[in-house]
Amino acid sequence: MKRSRDAASVTSLPQAPKVEADSRTRRYLISMSIRMVCFALTLFVTPYGWYTWVFAIAAAVLPYIAVVGANAGSDSTVTRAESPQQALDAPSVAPDVESDRPTIIRIAEHGRTSES
Repeated sequence: MKRSRDAASVTSLPQAPKVEADSRTRRYLISMSIRMVCFALTLFVTPYGWYTWVFAIAAAVLPYIAVVGANAGSDSTVTRAESPQQALDAPSVAPDVESDRPTIIRIAEHGRTSES
């Protein structure tokens, strides 16, 4: 019976916390910059008209949108859980025991005695 499993993939891991925090900070700063531009346009664009109200409403609503966007996780993709076990097919012939014998390395540590 042959089983097919996907090997674990590093690309299926979520973003690093620092990268995610940097991304959220960047989105917040962009939103707040747009808010400041809308606020300035509300004050300095004359003659006042319907677009003045659009700028004023945008300047009032954008902080809420910026905070919600900054607090929301940036990774909206669903990561699929993968088995860490690799799918290797069993060899069709038994391997030669003598040729596959591992080399044994022994390491001995000798402790130092302190002389007082």
